[in-house]
This record gives sequence, structure tokens and C-alpha cells, in this order.
Amino acid sequence: MLKFICYPKCTTCKKAKKFLDDNNISYELRDIKEDNPSLEELKAWYQKSGLPLKRFFNTSGLLYKSLQLKNKLPTMSEDEQLELLSTDGMLVKRPLLVADDFVLTGFKEPEWTEKLK
Repeated sequence: MLKFICYPKCTTCKKAKKFLDDNNISYELRDIKEDNPSLEELKAWYQKSGLPLKRFFNTSGLLYKSLQLKNKLPTMSEDEQLELLSTDGMLVKRPLLVADDFVLTGFKEPEWTEKLK
């Protein structure tokens, strides 16, 4: 079962949810603000994704900007970055789509179509 991890008020998440619903793709919905991903989950998803760790950060978010992470991340270890991500769901790029064999961050329709069709 796909895990669809999102923030319900986010317009990109709404578009992604509509895409899943319109294509009759079943998923388990999880609100990232109420149920923040754990350090263990983030580590597993990061390893499975093959993506750079920076792709897991919500770089346009207010919290990211207020913590000045643009300047801090390059000097932090991967473990420190993952630990930080696990402290607040609003730091995590969303939506996240987690399957058995892939992880997608953010919503890019062509990328999702390719993985899900």
C-alpha cells in the first residue's frame, strides 16, 4: 500500500491527492503535521529514494528560512540533517509518496505518472 504523506492545507499536496484519486490509485493518507516522520522512517526513505538528502527539505518553508538552513545544511552531517528533519514535519518536503520500491518527494506529475502507471 502506498503511503501518501502530506499537509492537507498545502496546494501542491491537494493537486497530488487529486492526481491519485483521479487515477484510482489507493493509498494510506498521513498528515505530516500531526504525525511527523520518525528518524528511522526518514533514514529508510532517504536510502530507498536514491535522492540527495536536500530533496527531503521543504526549502520554501518558513521554518527552513527562519532557521537559516540554506547556510547551515552544507556544514551538517547526514545524521544531523536527518535528526533535524525528524523534529518537525514542516521541514520535510511534501507530499511524500512512499512505496515498497521507491520514494518520491514533492509532486511532479510526469515523475508520478511514470512511477505509478
